[in-house]
Amino acid sequence: MVKSIIAPSLLAGDFAHLGCDCQRMFDNGSDWVHLDVMDGHFVPNITMGPPVISCLRKAVPRKEDQPGKNFFDCHMMVSNPEQWVPEIAKAGGDQYTFHYESTKDPVGLVKSIKAHGMKAACAVKPGTDVSVLYELAPMLDMALVMTVEPGFGGQSFMPDMMQKVRDLRAKFPDLNIQVDGGLGKGTVEVAAEAGANVIVAGTSVFKAEDPSAMISYLREEVEKNLKKD
Repeated sequence: MVKSIIAPSLLAGDFAHLGCDCQRMFDNGSDWVHLDVMDGHFVPNITMGPPVISCLRKAVPRKEDQPGKNFFDCHMMVSNPEQWVPEIAKAGGDQYTFHYESTKDPVGLVKSIKAHGMKAACAVKPGTDVSVLYELAPMLDMALVMTVEPGFGGQSFMPDMMQKVRDLRAKFPDLNIQVDGGLGKGTVEVAAEAGANVIVAGTSVFKAEDPSAMISYLREEVEKNLKKD
């Protein structure tokens, strides 16, 4: 059975203090941090890459006695995802999420990601039919349904993407299903009801007066719906 996973997006953090913001999210109860890697080609924005992730890993190391602690969820919005697998693994990434639209060989890419010791996940943009993931899903650790167009933070949640989540959950009850874009109070409820269990939240967490309370709220909404199942 899947569990609730809350992954604040550092894209909404202060890039002058990313190490502190990363640790702050874990201290406030997040399960993962979501690292948006954008190359200016696949999406019209440039953010961070392996050198930044490597520095973050040094600032927020893994815990040998706590497997899965300080988990880096790397969302690779790049035009050549195969190129970056070794570098992200070396930098300290724990999960590598590539976009289905960015590769001609998703199966080979999943195998490469796992061979480099990371969990493998695949994302679909709003305009991509979720059925492209059906054959791949048994190989994946997670599927990501984008609820905004990838490239920039602070966009509005697209509720019509929830049918994709419902379809995935119906077919793959034990798969981690992540939603990313515009999640917070007023939208997480819809996503959780549809079957999402991994919530990426940027602005709603980083701009909250009490990030811990917001993370708890997001988790409660997911767990409330998981119990229904």
